[in-house]
Amino acid sequence: MKQRQFFGTDGIRGKVGSGKMTPELALKLGWAAGRVLSRSGTKKVIIGKDTRISGYLFESALEAGLSAAGLNVLLLGPMPTPAVAYLTRTFRAEAGVVISASHNPYYDNGIKFFSTDGSKLDDAIELEIEAELEKPLVCVESHLLGKARRIDDAAGRYIEYCKGNFPAEHTLTGLKIVVDCAHGATYHIAPSVFRELGAEVIAIGDKPDGLNINDKVGATAMAKICETVLAENADLGIALDGDGDRIMMVNRHGEVIDGDQILYILAVDAQKRGILKGGVVGTLMSNLGLDLALQDLNIPFVRSNVGDRYVMELLKKHEWRIGGENSGHILNLDHGTTGDGIIAGILVLAAMRRQNASLESLTEAMKMLPQVLVNVRFEGSDNPLDSDAVKSAQAYVEQQLGARGRVLLRKSGTEPLIRVMVEGDEHDQVLAFANKIAEAVKMSC
Repeated sequence: MKQRQFFGTDGIRGKVGSGKMTPELALKLGWAAGRVLSRSGTKKVIIGKDTRISGYLFESALEAGLSAAGLNVLLLGPMPTPAVAYLTRTFRAEAGVVISASHNPYYDNGIKFFSTDGSKLDDAIELEIEAELEKPLVCVESHLLGKARRIDDAAGRYIEYCKGNFPAEHTLTGLKIVVDCAHGATYHIAPSVFRELGAEVIAIGDKPDGLNINDKVGATAMAKICETVLAENADLGIALDGDGDRIMMVNRHGEVIDGDQILYILAVDAQKRGILKGGVVGTLMSNLGLDLALQDLNIPFVRSNVGDRYVMELLKKHEWRIGGENSGHILNLDHGTTGDGIIAGILVLAAMRRQNASLESLTEAMKMLPQVLVNVRFEGSDNPLDSDAVKSAQAYVEQQLGARGRVLLRKSGTEPLIRVMVEGDEHDQVLAFANKIAEAVKMSC
């Protein structure tokens, strides 16, 4: 397949005002996508965004480009990524567009697309859009220009959809939950969902100002929610990321429950209810403890490349339903077409209620192996992973770990980072090995 120039593993992403994320490219991208996606006749595209200040800029540029291609635009305003996928389906739109850089800082932004069925675009369609980008922008005749309007009840629609995934015979009454919205797209949705299901909710990270998204809060910065759960004597915490497609949780002891543990909870609950279809898809980053715990229950487990699009590929290939990443992208295809932090939280809470169990008790049988991830920033076109010094360091560590550990080195698909992951029996040893390889990477940058 031809190499993509603009689209990465999760749409187009970068620093605002430079590289790919410019208003000029957003305008042209809206036009190019409009030409490719306007084939089924509805001529509607939905646009949602997170709370970054640059969202206004890219929303306007995309709207203009889509209009120039003759498509009507439905504007949702700040809305979680999975909500855009859901509303794309319910409005029978040609496509959904999300303006977000997910867990990245506010000065980054991104653009990604959903197809009419709420799934991410195939590689082939992204290549078609890139081919259109190479052509001169030609506006349709004035009478064919698209119109734009705002959907005022989008948040309410999505709140009701989320609540519908919780079993009607149960409530969350009696539970005290801390909900961290990362100052992102779920700030006006997630607290309401859990309150309306009966929980006492303490919301943090729910006051976005355009510049504070993911800043020391949310699923990628767990210290704040861990402190709050303990200070408030809460039963658990739910941390979402900037666009709401990731979730991390905290038990009442202030201990983090990551994506691998959430996958375990969902798989075990489905098995107990007799509705588990096949097995579970994790990624190369999934903890070996998840693999071993599922083996004990005779639940098949396979690993995909890192990225929820690759998890989805294996789920479809095996015709399974549950998969995700340790970073908190959780897919349950019985409840949605993409990763959804709020829905994943609801499903864990449903398992707790059905089993009359605490969050920590649901993960007791899964023993996590120490895993250390070190990120090394790099610039330039050379790949540090091709360095003989890095290869030598990796080989040494793998030899020392033997069969009881793993090493994974990879380039991030969303940031200029080399990710160094080491896993083994002893935390101090794993940490030392990860730093040893990371140092070799730094010296090779």
